[in-house]
Amino acid sequence: MEPIDWPPRRRRPRQRGWVLLLAVLALVVLAAGTALSYYVESLWFITLGFSEVFWKTLNFQAAVFALFTVTTFLALYGSFLVLKPERLGDLTSGPIFINGQPIRLPVEPVLRLVAVVLALVIAGATGLGMMAQWPTFALFWYGTDGAAASAADPVFGRTLGFYFFRLPAWQLLAGWLTTIAVIVCGLAIFFAVVRGGARVVTRQTLSSLSLGGVSFTFGVVLVAFGIQVYLGRFERLLTDHTVFAGVTYTDDHVTITGLTIVAEALFAGALIAAVNAFVASKLRWMLAAVVPAAVVYLVVGLIGWYVGSFVVRPNQLVRERPYIAHNIELTRKAFALDHIAQIPFPAESGVEAVDVSNNHETLQNIRLWDWRALQDTLRQIQEIRTYYDFPDIDIDRYEIDGSIRQMMLAVRELNVERLPESSRNWINEKLVYTHGYGITMNPVNGFTPEGLPDLFLSDMPLQTRIAALTVTRPEVYFGELTNNDVYVRTRQQEFNYPQGESNSLTSYEGTGGIPLGGFFRRLLIALDRGDLAKLPFSDDVTAESRLLMRRNVRERVETLAPFLTFDPDPYIVVTAGGRLVWMLDAYTTSATYPYSRHYRLGRQGINYMRNSIKATVDAYDGTVSFYVFDSEDPIILAYRNMFPGLFKDAAAMPPDLRKHVRYPELMLKLQAAVYGLYHVTVPEVFYNREDLWTVPSEVGLDAQRRQATQMMEPNFVLMKLPGEPTVEFVEILPFTPSNRNNMIGWIAGRSDGANYGTAVVYNFPKSKLIDGPLQIEARIDQEPQLSGQLSLWNQQGSHVRRGSLIVIPIGRALLYAEPIYLQAERSPMPQLRLVVLALQDRLAYGP
Repeated sequence: MEPIDWPPRRRRPRQRGWVLLLAVLALVVLAAGTALSYYVESLWFITLGFSEVFWKTLNFQAAVFALFTVTTFLALYGSFLVLKPERLGDLTSGPIFINGQPIRLPVEPVLRLVAVVLALVIAGATGLGMMAQWPTFALFWYGTDGAAASAADPVFGRTLGFYFFRLPAWQLLAGWLTTIAVIVCGLAIFFAVVRGGARVVTRQTLSSLSLGGVSFTFGVVLVAFGIQVYLGRFERLLTDHTVFAGVTYTDDHVTITGLTIVAEALFAGALIAAVNAFVASKLRWMLAAVVPAAVVYLVVGLIGWYVGSFVVRPNQLVRERPYIAHNIELTRKAFALDHIAQIPFPAESGVEAVDVSNNHETLQNIRLWDWRALQDTLRQIQEIRTYYDFPDIDIDRYEIDGSIRQMMLAVRELNVERLPESSRNWINEKLVYTHGYGITMNPVNGFTPEGLPDLFLSDMPLQTRIAALTVTRPEVYFGELTNNDVYVRTRQQEFNYPQGESNSLTSYEGTGGIPLGGFFRRLLIALDRGDLAKLPFSDDVTAESRLLMRRNVRERVETLAPFLTFDPDPYIVVTAGGRLVWMLDAYTTSATYPYSRHYRLGRQGINYMRNSIKATVDAYDGTVSFYVFDSEDPIILAYRNMFPGLFKDAAAMPPDLRKHVRYPELMLKLQAAVYGLYHVTVPEVFYNREDLWTVPSEVGLDAQRRQATQMMEPNFVLMKLPGEPTVEFVEILPFTPSNRNNMIGWIAGRSDGANYGTAVVYNFPKSKLIDGPLQIEARIDQEPQLSGQLSLWNQQGSHVRRGSLIVIPIGRALLYAEPIYLQAERSPMPQLRLVVLALQDRLAYGP
């Protein structure tokens, strides 16, 4: 019986035409959506003056995507064409019978189609994945050793540039090559199995011809594995162990050399496999190609186990001492602990040790307002309307009447989510309620007789009691709660602030935002921003109108510089010209600093960090600037090589902003965590964990505003450091020994003048116990009269709230200060009732 083709050959030109048309339309829609998104993005970057950043990033991403997509497709489909039999129809080895009818399957066209589709899908996914890693390739391309050229790891002698810039890129390339090699080898095995007739129905064996492709591609796999093993030697420097991090004695004497031999054996095996592919094509030679590497790997593992168990473990400290020393030295450098000065502090008892006469300014600026208590209070007395909010409280210093005072600032932002339901419409949310208004400012220790904050800046319209603190642009179009798009310069007047029975209205006068232009541009923007139903057809929008997008200050800077890590706490600055400007700390990080231990920072594990950038965002027009404050950081130098127009020198920062830079909060937190272990520089003490420090706990409020024990947060204070001639703005945090409550040290990050960016640790005597925060809290609870008063307040329809405990070295003593507030059960507004001051030998309190 004559075989018939399956499926039957029928001409369906119309159906095929429709399918092709739909496919083309789908591609056009996808491409148009992508192009539209890029178009609006380009407008946004252009309005900020950073078109170079957009186009260079886009071109770099496109180059990475195209390179890996094309290379992957050519590698996969080219391998298919090379490895497939000359006649794919021969793979079936005869027709298949269905109900006695022989059927001839169309193997070749089906396999070609499947191969093309799979190659395209894998290539596209690979290109997208590699494009997402563009910062790694950018560092590879633009990175130089720079100031770190002389810093080399103690094992391989490689510079930091190798670990920061080249190793991560080589690891990505090695992973890509391994993936492609394994896929191609699997394809070769598939063709060898079907072409050699190793299926059950044919009972044939593999032929030498079918093994040639398998042997060659297997050799490529061995090369890829060899590269990964070779690079894996450097990863030993990046490995965290229980006691320390980096290369160990066993790694140095066995593992690294062993991995080198394994890599060489894999390369030799690849050569054997390649020769086998063109000469004999025997299965046993393929096995022989991998046996040496496998044997060496097992031998290295056994030797490493023996050395670790019988050479290192019985005398671990002696064997590991030099490697522990490397880890201590390089971890301290990676987190800038080597720049932290250590000073002994006596922590004496007695009032005379406070030296009040020389520390008057410090005492005058002790912070008595807890930021949470102040936030709750401001929400009651200064929000005015329900749709206003104070999302955060910032602490800074300002010159008031010729002297530096520590102040607390809060920005009054508008939250459209809190508008009344009757007002939740497109015109109100997009055209009318466009911005917040003004700030509040009060001294950290200023109170009215009623226990409320003594406000220097307050109310709407904004009122000031200090002429030097006049705010000329109180409107807040860009902030921490501004997460929605708005349109300004429209025919609608914008709500500015409530004014008696009416509202004050305004129109945007800034240069920020994307001009909406004519109908066509407006239509494109509406399509991209999901506002197609309203924006193109609104009579209120004109050609002069502007779109303000990405108004959240963190989102704004993260979009411009996605390769930086930004501090989660932006803070507001009042400039000399009366403008409100947000300031953000930005960090460069890496996970590939040799011999440094990794620590968690958000979702990533890092072992290197620098606060290289200060970013500013104008709250009115959204202007963004990036200033380089660490010109020796190799990572920021690489990005500056790529984006020279994005960054400015620190010297270019206006003086009225420069005097408000501060020690970065996230940096101090991480440094404190690292310092708890790595303040120890003696390997023996480090190994035995004899002197672990930790950040202490205090009595505070949890997220639900309930009293609870929690880890202390850094506090900003204005004080005269012991031994220093003048007061300065510092960020402080105490230390306690691990699992103990007494205090052992105190760190201060300095912010002013030439001392900016440096830190100092005051070490307390280990010969006596110094009360820690929880011990001071216990003394407060145990003081009979005070404890009785607090218990009484807690039983009269109100509850007691404790503010942050501030610990300050002053003179030769330690001063502890804690405000205590009283809050009615039915009112969220706390009022200051007591201030507790304590020394080592006494405790006092009063209103």
